Amino acid sequence: MDVDLRKLRYFVAVAEELHFGRAAARLHIAQPVLSRQIRAFEHELRAELFVRDRRSTVLTEAGRQLLADAGPLLASADALRRRVQRAAYGRQTFTIAFMPGIIVTAEARAIGQLHPDLAVGVVRTSWEDQAEVVREGRADVSYVRLPVDQRGLRLRPLFTEPRVVVLPDEHRLAGKESVDLAELVEERLLQDPDAVPEWRDLPNRPIDSDPRPRPELNSVEEKLEHVAAYAGVVVLPLSTATFYTRPGVVHVPVDDLGPNQVCLAWAEDNRSPLVREFVEIAATRAQA
Repeated sequence: MDVDLRKLRYFVAVAEELHFGRAAARLHIAQPVLSRQIRAFEHELRAELFVRDRRSTVLTEAGRQLLADAGPLLASADALRRRVQRAAYGRQTFTIAFMPGIIVTAEARAIGQLHPDLAVGVVRTSWEDQAEVVREGRADVSYVRLPVDQRGLRLRPLFTEPRVVVLPDEHRLAGKESVDLAELVEERLLQDPDAVPEWRDLPNRPIDSDPRPRPELNSVEEKLEHVAAYAGVVVLPLSTATFYTRPGVVHVPVDDLGPNQVCLAWAEDNRSPLVREFVEIAATRAQA
């Protein structure tokens, strides 16, 4: 059965709002029209997606499953549209996304030299959007740091590198050659704990010992600024820490923290020969 993407977008709006009136306003359509579309979608899927009455709208188990799968599917459709439009209305392009600390100059030059008429671009990503750029079609390939949500992606492992803890330069551990995770148990981790899963497993780690909310950090520069101000510590791949050197902070290797895995990611439905070619370029250079 083919899934109607328009009805799927309608479903996502209702699932996120859990209110047909608000979803209809968000979609700029009449509420009765939205209700009919959702009922038709349920009929097509042969599954009830919502339990609704006069007071509430709640997702069923089938609805929760559909919502989990809808994001990558819609992103893939949008990415396809962007690729087709780029091909139809201008010079062919190839965009490479990369995380802070990863240098892609040589690989970008290599694909450009092989295809002189190709417009090669680069875009820097962050922990939050390193995978989304390829799902949404904003980049053809993306250098990602694990862990990452792999839904809708294909990954090629490239290399690993050590991780270090970044501390204020007058911190009690700043002069050490290396530290163990246990020595950091009292520290405040500023970044998303999902970026450092080992942090949750620290023995005797105080739970919610700091009442201050974790700051919203959108760049490496912001992370280092907060560290320098004694707001906490961050864990970074070694290349990121050395690339973004600045006064007021130092980085120290963490002996019992595993290395960071860097992979090349691309949308699983992107079968462009350029992607296959670039994957081999990146893999070859990573082994050199």
